[in-house]
Amino acid sequence: MYTAPQLSWAVIGCGVIANQMATSLALSGRHLRGVANRTREKAEAFAERYGVERVYNSVEELYQDPDVDAIYITTPHNTHIRYLRGALAAGKHVLCEKSITLNSEELDEARALARENNVVLMDATTILHMPLYQELLRRANAGEFGAMNLAQLNFGSYKEYGDLTNRFYNPKLAGGAMLDIGVYALSLMRLFMASQPTEVVSLANLASTGVDQTSGIVCRNKEGQMGVLSLTLHSKQPKRAVLSFDCCYVEVMDYPRADVATIVWTEDGRREEVHAGRSGYALCYEIADLERAVAGDARSAGLIDYAADVMQIMTRLRREWGVVYPEERA
Repeated sequence: MYTAPQLSWAVIGCGVIANQMATSLALSGRHLRGVANRTREKAEAFAERYGVERVYNSVEELYQDPDVDAIYITTPHNTHIRYLRGALAAGKHVLCEKSITLNSEELDEARALARENNVVLMDATTILHMPLYQELLRRANAGEFGAMNLAQLNFGSYKEYGDLTNRFYNPKLAGGAMLDIGVYALSLMRLFMASQPTEVVSLANLASTGVDQTSGIVCRNKEGQMGVLSLTLHSKQPKRAVLSFDCCYVEVMDYPRADVATIVWTEDGRREEVHAGRSGYALCYEIADLERAVAGDARSAGLIDYAADVMQIMTRLRREWGVVYPEERA
């Protein structure tokens, strides 16, 4: 998995995904140098739990630590650009949780800062890093599957209305289905399309708080490849992806961190299982890709281009639906 020199890491935030990253870094034999968090008590508890050697008094103190090479940002979506600005300007490589920014303008700004400071910016959306998709892409690009015609993706969670201040429905926390779960579906669709969709049509139902709750989306690129997506935060449905090619279709269940896919061949109906990677190592693959990109690997460094294409679609759709966050109104 690891083919590049190790980096020294720090993390901003102490939530669930930060805990997963601390475990993944330990599994990877990587060094978690420090942690910064809005509440110092939580940072101290996190540091004690995972043997982190330094708790910073502020993110600015973290940025100035010469012993930190890379920072993992795990805070809510609407805070990402603030931390990206500081970390990238300080010359740190950054792996940022999804959704990497609120909109395309913020991502363009972050990418410009990364180029200016000669550092790597990487989106932590798991789809971009799982070995299963690298293997399927390898075979697709080799021509085994024929032309890709249609990607169909579902993602549905059931989040109750009881507490509309939680991150799923709260516009002040950049809530809504698009940034929380839509990013997975769109990322998988975009990975297997030859180019960015130029046509996008949709319908959306909004929650009472004004964020997107349920949507149906249809995309098409200049090659005629189509994507059909259904997303919801208030109805459970399977995380199911079907990629339809001339010679077969590929089905992936629980696709955000999948390690197995089923190929059904058009000619004779034969079923083939493809196994690659392990779902439990999802964040380890992100670490490995960031380190490879820093070492000069073009494939890993180029993953941010897919993230930018996905962000363009998400930004366009939210604006068409009238889903605007307070930071964007300002």
